[in-house]
Formats: sequence, structure tokens, C-alpha cells
Amino acid sequence: MKEKLTVGFAFCGSFCTLSRAIEAMKRLAEDYDVIPIFSERMASTDTRFGKAEAITDTIVKIAKHTPITTITEAETVGPQKLFDLLVIAPCTGNTLAKLANGIIDSTVPMAAKAHLRNERPLLLALASNDALSTGLLNVATLTVRKHCYFVPLSQDDPWQKPFSLVAHFDLIPEAAKAALAGKQLQPMLLSPPVQRT
Repeated sequence: MKEKLTVGFAFCGSFCTLSRAIEAMKRLAEDYDVIPIFSERMASTDTRFGKAEAITDTIVKIAKHTPITTITEAETVGPQKLFDLLVIAPCTGNTLAKLANGIIDSTVPMAAKAHLRNERPLLLALASNDALSTGLLNVATLTVRKHCYFVPLSQDDPWQKPFSLVAHFDLIPEAAKAALAGKQLQPMLLSPPVQRT
């Protein structure tokens, strides 16, 4: 019997939230064996939030595993029953739409599809500027889908970005424990920050 449960941690291209996702992964790595997964954009894009190579080095140093970066590698997640839990953080609106509609054309959705075939929990830490507009149906679809759970979330700036929802990344470890127990961490919807005067 293995000592630690294995958690897949998939990163998508919401680059402004990557530092919070990496910090959450670091906390999970204290209790679980963590294997990173990178979306194609995440693996190759340099932004003002950091260079892809430096971000990769940081994540590999924490996880002590080479990341899964291709559809071919991600497909093996299912047959190998690789993860006890798969976390997608940040989960972009694009990835959310693919998961809700069964579009498996890239690494992270393939990892999720392969993982869910084993009826094991998938935890989504959403970061999307249009989650309360064009993405709302996708949120609703996955909220009621078996084995899918959300990290509690809120509007991050209701006055400047009224359709945006962002997960509370600091709650990922607690939400992970709940998901492994087959439960949605509650409350799922949290109050937005107080408006500055």
C-alpha cells in the first residue's frame, strides 16, 4: 500500500493567478505525492507574470516530478489509475467549457477525461472573466456532474469585472480533502471583497 495519496495538479493559462496556484500546490505537496500537468499555453508562454521555463523549474522543484505536457501522456492517467484526485488550478473558462461539453483536444481536458473514467474526484479552481456570462452554463453543468467539485469562489472585482469569478486558492487543500471524501466544500459561493471607497 502506498504511503501517500497521489494528486494530479493541472495548470492552465490564467497567468495572473499562477503564483497562488503554485503556493496551493506547495501546500498539497506536504501531504500528497503531487504530479504536475501543464496546458500547452502554460508550458510555452512567457508573460509579465513570469517566463515559462522559470515557472516550470519552480513547479518541478516543489513536486519532484516531471510535468505531463502532451495529450499522449495525459491519456495514460486513466489506464494507470494515476491519481486519487485531480486538481485543475487555475481552471480557465476555456478549459471549463471543454470539460462541460466533452471537448478533449488538449492535455488538461484529456487528463480530466482519463481521470474521471476511474470515477475519482476532479477539483476545479476556476479563474474566468466571463464565468457569470457566457461561462455560467458551463459552471452549472459541472456543478451537478458526478465526481466534479469546485474550490469555493467569488467575484474578484464585482465593480470593474462583474462577470468574473475566481476561486479562493488558499482553500484548495481543504477543498481537496472534501473532494476525496466525496463532498463539495461549503459554502461554494463566498462573498466578494468589500468595495473600496
